[in-house]
Amino acid sequence: MLAAVASSPARPGFLTISELSARSGVAPSALRFYEGLGLITATRTAGNQRRYPRHALRRVAFIRAGRQLGLELREISESLALLPADRAPTRAQWSRAARAWQARIDAKVAELQRLSTTLNSCIGCGCLSLRRCALYNPQDAAAELGQGARWLLGDEPPDPTAEEP
Repeated sequence: MLAAVASSPARPGFLTISELSARSGVAPSALRFYEGLGLITATRTAGNQRRYPRHALRRVAFIRAGRQLGLELREISESLALLPADRAPTRAQWSRAARAWQARIDAKVAELQRLSTTLNSCIGCGCLSLRRCALYNPQDAAAELGQGARWLLGDEPPDPTAEEP
């Protein structure tokens, strides 16, 4: 009985930081960080302990989904700003907030399909044709194009038969 009392929130409808962490799978330090950025809100008890409304679970899930898509917290914040902070959003409000991500999701799907196609051509090739290999990057020629495996990400490798100036 004591364990049940110790784990229940001080007020019905609210969660402690450890309960929100356990339910959402997000570390308490990250929850405090999100709160500091204004992505989620908490009230304080007389003892200055955080209490999160239950709808914070949905906001945290939304944040996690955005991070998995590779969105920056600034972008997630912009979407969350479309939602009411003091109650659970309606289905229409969630839909409007998520719609802003659709182009990013479509781009990510296209990137993954391109990567899959490229990697499928690599499987078992044994790099018999370095002229066409998306992984071959002599003298780190791709560095000036940005981070990551540039040829796999869709940039065109230089023509290895062209003479250098």
